[in-house]
Amino acid sequence: MGVQVCAGAMLKCSFGVAPSSFMVLPQNRTLTTTPAANIMDNKPLVNILPFGVCTSLANPAVAAATAAALGVLTPMPCMPATVAPWAPGVPTVLIGNMPALNNTCKLMCAYGGLINIVSPGQTTVMD
Repeated sequence: MGVQVCAGAMLKCSFGVAPSSFMVLPQNRTLTTTPAANIMDNKPLVNILPFGVCTSLANPAVAAATAAALGVLTPMPCMPATVAPWAPGVPTVLIGNMPALNNTCKLMCAYGGLINIVSPGQTTVMD
């Protein structure tokens, strides 16, 4: 059984150098201590904020900077590129007619990063 994720959760990307805060808009009208999240809360710069700098060579900015530095890895500012929903979600609990998001869910970045939930933002509501 996982813990329900809400606004203020902390996220970590495998290619980012800093954790990031998770933003959830109150459009689903479901609260734990703050707005509760579902699997569709995956929008870059709305829900998923940057993770400092990116070190993935699949990121065009990092690849260009690394090539300009003659092959020395040169991290560039993170710009999340999340296009798919969080997986797997909790299909038995619906928030805004979509599966709820718990602390075991993962999100993929188009540049190869795996985004994990480090802290769910609250500890009282379980899925």
